[in-house]
Amino acid sequence: TIRLLTGLLSGQDFYSVLCGDASIRNRPMRRVVEPLRLMGADIGGRKDGQFAPLSIKGSNLNPFRYTLPVASAQVKTALLLAGLYTTGETLIKEPLPTRDHTERMLEIMRADLKISPPEIKVMGGKELKGTDIFIPGDISSAAYFIVAASVLKGSQITIKQIGVNPTRTGIIGILNKMGAKIDTLNYQIKSNEPQADLMIEYSKLKGTEIEKENVPFLIDELPLIAVVATQAQGKTIVSGAKELRVKETDRIKAIVNELKKMRADIKEREDGFAVNGPTRLQGAVCESYNDHRIAMSLAVAALLAEGKTVIRNSECIDISFPGFEKTLQNLINY
Repeated sequence: TIRLLTGLLSGQDFYSVLCGDASIRNRPMRRVVEPLRLMGADIGGRKDGQFAPLSIKGSNLNPFRYTLPVASAQVKTALLLAGLYTTGETLIKEPLPTRDHTERMLEIMRADLKISPPEIKVMGGKELKGTDIFIPGDISSAAYFIVAASVLKGSQITIKQIGVNPTRTGIIGILNKMGAKIDTLNYQIKSNEPQADLMIEYSKLKGTEIEKENVPFLIDELPLIAVVATQAQGKTIVSGAKELRVKETDRIKAIVNELKKMRADIKEREDGFAVNGPTRLQGAVCESYNDHRIAMSLAVAALLAEGKTVIRNSECIDISFPGFEKTLQNLINY
């Protein structure tokens, strides 16, 4: 959110300060601050804008052309939102496709937007049209239940009205490749976003490889993939995921360290990890690193483990999914 707001606020006629919690203040911001400065944004911050808090003095922004050095939906969105407040055409070029929720939203709000992959153009100065927007369930939040049902024997669940935007369903594609049983029902498009019901059953899974081109479509779910891989037959390798190291925590190091505590056969790689399975996980005292994705992934691992698992500082889950623990417990008790 802080990266998106940095782009949006750069074109306003007022002064803003963006702070965030400890994990947000440790996330690199230069990748969004530098291109915004090229547009004329007046942004200050810790270590010259490398880290929050950020101070943003609204400016008259200039349209520009920019090639993203790393595939990032957050940086792309920040620049598109800033581009709305210029007086000309802003062009963004992506090295790899990334999530396109912003483009879909801007289309239904009648923005002057042209999409010709890998390029996206937005014309500034056009007034957006207000509209009602239906927001489907978040597949990144649903992923923990999808995975739990896929790896726990005897499971079958149906999750309704989940967003199945093709730039977000990498987790479904990978699970299907591993042998999961996931059926898509009642597919429809609302507010320019595809949604459907998903029915998931337990199945025996096999290892797989996830490479760089797949990563943007399941970046948030990769720690969870590590958990899945502990239950899959054979080797699972994730590569091209160096971006995980600059999330709320270093998610590669975090998930590898904690799953090792649970006796998983997992090895850290510079840009990912490798897992040999299947393994009977053992309960352990685990750290969440105050990272909601790590905490929820470990909660799924705990369901698979023999003995008690304690996840420290699990309240960080409330950042993205208040009520996660209650929902998970209700499913277990059903």
